[in-house]
Amino acid sequence: MEFRQILFVALKELRDRLRNRWVLAVSLVFTVFALVIAYFGGAQQGVLGLRSIEATITSLVSLVIYLIPLIALLLGFDAIVGERERGSLDLLLALPITRLELLLGKYVGLAAALTLSTLLGFGLVAGLLVSQTGSASLEPLAGFVGSSVLLGLAFLSLAVMLSVLAGDRTRASGLAIALWFLFVLVFDLLLLGLLVGLGSDTGGAWFPYLLLLNPADVFRILNVFSLEEVRNLYGLASIVPAALAKPWLMALVMLGWIAAPLAVAQWRFRP
Repeated sequence: MEFRQILFVALKELRDRLRNRWVLAVSLVFTVFALVIAYFGGAQQGVLGLRSIEATITSLVSLVIYLIPLIALLLGFDAIVGERERGSLDLLLALPITRLELLLGKYVGLAAALTLSTLLGFGLVAGLLVSQTGSASLEPLAGFVGSSVLLGLAFLSLAVMLSVLAGDRTRASGLAIALWFLFVLVFDLLLLGLLVGLGSDTGGAWFPYLLLLNPADVFRILNVFSLEEVRNLYGLASIVPAALAKPWLMALVMLGWIAAPLAVAQWRFRP
C-alpha cells in the first residue's frame, strides 16, 4: 500500500468538494443551526442568548445527532457506486492503484471535507462562547467538537460501506436514509420497548451495553458524561454505569465504528 496514491485520491476528492461549494454550504448550515439552537436553547426556561458551556453543549447535542449523520451518509453513499455507474471505476483500477488505496483515498478525502465543514460550522459559536465565558470553556468545547467529528466519520464509514455493497445509486441512497432512520430515530425506541417488555430488573444490566451498538448513542454518552451539568440535565447517570462512561473508552468505541465498516467495504470491494 502506497500512501502517496491514497493522498492523491484524497486530494482529488477534497478538491471536488471545495470546487462545487459543498464545504461552504454545509459550513453555513452548521453555523446557522448552531447559532439558532445555542441562542434559543434556553427559551423553555425563559432565557435567551448564549449561556454557560454546559447549557450550550446540551442544546447542541441533539443538533449534532440529527444533522451530522445525515450529512455524512449523503456525502459518502455514492463514493464507489457512483464511480461504478459512470463507468470510471474500472478505469481507475486499471491505473497503478489498488482497491484498498482507492477506497482509503476516497474516504480520507470525504472525511477531510466533512471535518473541515464541521470545524468551520462550529467555529463562530466557539468564538462567541470563548469571548463570553473565557478560556475555561475551550477544553469542553474542543471535546464536544472532536466527538462530533468522530460521529461524522463513523457515519461516513457506514456510507462508504453501503456504497460498496449497493448495486446502484438508488439503492445506496435508500439504504443510507434507512440507516439514518434506524440509528437516529428507531434504535432507541426499540431498546426502550425491549426494556419495558422484559422489565427493568432483567434488561437493566445489559441495556447500557446495547447502546454501544449505535454510534449516535455512543456520541450521546460521550458528551452526557463529559460535564456534570449536562449529565444531570439528561438524567442518564442512573442508566449508564460509571465503568462504561469514560470518555477515552467511548472514543475507542467510536473509532471501532469507523474502522469496522471500512474493513467490510474493503473485503467486499469489487470492480
